[in-house]
Amino acid sequence: MICKDFAMRIIAIHLLNDYSGSPKVLMQLLKHWSEQQLEIQLYIGNPNKGFLSEIPKINYHYYGYSFARNPLVRFFKLFGSQFWLMLLLILRLKKGDIVYVNTVLPFGAAIAGWIRGCKVIYHLHETSVKPRLLKVFLFGVLKLTAIEIVYVSHFLAQQEPIAKKAHIIHNVLENDFMVQSQKNKNCHKANPVVLMICSLKPYKGIEVFWALAERNPKINFKLVLNATKGEVEAYYKGQKQPKNLILYTTQENTHPFYQEASIILNLSDTQLWVETFGLTILEGMCYGLPAIVPPVGGVVELVENGRNGYLIDSKNIDLISEKLNELISDKALYKKMSDNARAKSGHFSEANFKRKAMLLVSS
Repeated sequence: MICKDFAMRIIAIHLLNDYSGSPKVLMQLLKHWSEQQLEIQLYIGNPNKGFLSEIPKINYHYYGYSFARNPLVRFFKLFGSQFWLMLLLILRLKKGDIVYVNTVLPFGAAIAGWIRGCKVIYHLHETSVKPRLLKVFLFGVLKLTAIEIVYVSHFLAQQEPIAKKAHIIHNVLENDFMVQSQKNKNCHKANPVVLMICSLKPYKGIEVFWALAERNPKINFKLVLNATKGEVEAYYKGQKQPKNLILYTTQENTHPFYQEASIILNLSDTQLWVETFGLTILEGMCYGLPAIVPPVGGVVELVENGRNGYLIDSKNIDLISEKLNELISDKALYKKMSDNARAKSGHFSEANFKRKAMLLVSS
């Protein structure tokens, strides 16, 4: 344990708090660091409810960013908020601080840390940043300012090689999550449910999921979207929803969905978005759910084709549909893949994550 009079502060920065993967990983880091009596200042765009809300022993600051659907408005909001964040931190940072930038988006914090001579660490979650010019700018700031980089997968480290001190820290499952999942003994269900949890974005394959439901009327499909009721209704306005498809808005507690599901999917369009890890897939595997995921990206570090799921491009709807029906109809195959999925998820526990987390701030 680090003693309470240790002078170092961690200044953690994130853009948009919600219930997606990147704020969840930062939450896990902050909880562990706070348990070690480190002083943590957290800067996020605004007090939206999400994984970063109400973490004990954390000092919160907000710098006025809010998401906008219009790309041009969103661009100006991003750059305006980062300019303001940069000015705030230039005035507040101390040279001994660690500036921990979660995702490439809060670039203002990285510039401020670089100007003040702080140790800047980036936690890199993404490679698919559009438009291309924005990616060039954001990764240019990263290369200029970062002292160390944390990658969420080996794939991402290979995809975005940067000449800095690098760490691979896979996303992991919290102990509480694993304990709760162990109470659920997954089995071949009489009324199978195919589950997908993702953002309300076309590149996440939500239209493919809809099409799979239409093709397989005897199978139940559940789509949990990180969006409000109004956003979901506006997106699907005028479309005839299949009777076997249920849409859900943002969920704070996803355990009930994993408990009743049979199979979990990730259908991201690899031409538009490459998954760098796949936390919902890992969570589903912990519940013994076989997974069908794209054949590229960080998700292939979780799913072994034919062992605990299948690697299939989301454009190949025929093959995905075939494998879904095969898993549902073959009890022996399902049990083998379910057992293998649960066993694989056990490799992503908190113990190693915590050890690496402390190395980041003590080296």
